[in-house]
Amino acid sequence: MEQGEKANKKFKPKILVAFIMYNAIFSMLLAPFILFWGPFQALKVIAVGSVETSRHPQFVRAFLTEEQISQIMHTNDNKSVSTSPNIIRQNIDNDSSDDIKIEDIEGKNYYGLMYKGKVMLVRDPKRVKVAVTSQLGVAGERVTALVSDAHAIAGINAGAFYDPNGKGNGAFPDGITVHNGQIVHNNVGNKAQSIIGFNEKDQLILEDLNVEQVKTKGIQEGVTFYPFLIKDGKALIIGDGGWGMAPRSGIGQTADGTVIFVVIDGRQPLWSNGAALSDLMNVFTEYHAVNAVNLDGGSSSELVYGGEIKNKLCDIFGERYIPTAFVVMPK
Repeated sequence: MEQGEKANKKFKPKILVAFIMYNAIFSMLLAPFILFWGPFQALKVIAVGSVETSRHPQFVRAFLTEEQISQIMHTNDNKSVSTSPNIIRQNIDNDSSDDIKIEDIEGKNYYGLMYKGKVMLVRDPKRVKVAVTSQLGVAGERVTALVSDAHAIAGINAGAFYDPNGKGNGAFPDGITVHNGQIVHNNVGNKAQSIIGFNEKDQLILEDLNVEQVKTKGIQEGVTFYPFLIKDGKALIIGDGGWGMAPRSGIGQTADGTVIFVVIDGRQPLWSNGAALSDLMNVFTEYHAVNAVNLDGGSSSELVYGGEIKNKLCDIFGERYIPTAFVVMPK
């Protein structure tokens, strides 16, 4: 009888594994309800903003109405933002012969979590061009390939793209795309778009322009994305910016013409949690940008120099296929 009782009490690994798996699956199923319907307002703001501006915004709509989403994303609109952030800068690669400087940055984001990233400073704005996938309308390319194909030495992911066939391969830039003074892609007709472009004087132009205005303004290299972060020296983002926390990319320019590329890593809690739009704006403020704008982020965020990826990508599958990049040409 005692032997039988001992046998019944014998440890059974399969039961423990089943118990753990059951709880893990239950937690995963319950997590969205806690995030979107739970009482944790700060967590809800981060989650809704992050998912709504990701590749899968439809996920939020399964739980919340458009009105609820808008209300949550604008929760922090009435809050001010410090434009003197605590950012640690460390020079890691200063190629004086090429007038390019790369720095490490780190700081705490709007939500009090750590982020890390890279900043590249390009002294000569004439060297910055738009690279467009060689398979426009068929497939996008990795940033490393866009840089290589353009015979450039550096690059950062650039504008928006859309996915009409559900392939998710970055074949189609969204909005208006300009290269060498020519409009190479336009899927919006004559509707005004948020243009990020360099004019004939190598000045970074941030304006809502239609196709005719792009030509009139003399835009030589440009893509479409938003929101603008700093314009004519004025910080534009209020609160956290309403886009939650994610990997971020951006481009800006100082008064002396120096072009600033910024990439902030995210979705990697042991390395970098990501940043709000206000955090990205504050980095540009730290580097004295007079104009700066958010670029496509998330899995697209990437900075390349000398054939190497300089930041830590958040996607386990590596580089994302995208249609455009801002690249730096050789001297």
